[in-house]
Amino acid sequence: MILPIVAYGDPVLRKKATVINENYPKLDALIENMFDTMYGARGIGLAAPQIGLAIRVFIVDASPFEDDEDLTEEEQQLCANFKKVFINAKIVEEEGDEWAFNEGCLSIPNITEDVFRQPTITIEYHDEDFNKHTETYDGIVARIIQHEYDHIEGILFTDKLSVLKKRLLKSKLTNISKGKIDVSYRMKFPKAKKKR
Repeated sequence: MILPIVAYGDPVLRKKATVINENYPKLDALIENMFDTMYGARGIGLAAPQIGLAIRVFIVDASPFEDDEDLTEEEQQLCANFKKVFINAKIVEEEGDEWAFNEGCLSIPNITEDVFRQPTITIEYHDEDFNKHTETYDGIVARIIQHEYDHIEGILFTDKLSVLKKRLLKSKLTNISKGKIDVSYRMKFPKAKKKR
């Protein structure tokens, strides 16, 4: 089932998400709905806060990068088969010299900007069967994970931009939060505050 994606300005995107356990109700259905929603919006990652749930769950499918000519053949092959569920993830290490890559976000449509991130991460997480993993990733896969991980920490990619860039984007972001945007997938916009 395709769910609406929460738009920039909704407080749920700013909450630090909470840990869940294997008894979380209808977790399998939630994960399936998240994949349906992500594919419906042509995304490569989606975090639970983006569908209105402040829980530590995100999904990634890097396969759209398998044909990216800017990547090495090895990176393309990794992306081709990289589809994962991350539950209760914790990045334990980030290393290397920061590099820029143009990022976008389903909650912030029609805006992309270069974001600097470290290239290598080590992450602990549970998969959908609640098996625990500790894995190291680098390059584009690490970046996708870092972006989605930020969502469960209440951080958006626009937070990582310069003061000047943020100022230049302010009116676009305001329009997104008010629903003044043309987008090809279902979105849920923040409710306007009532004047007293």
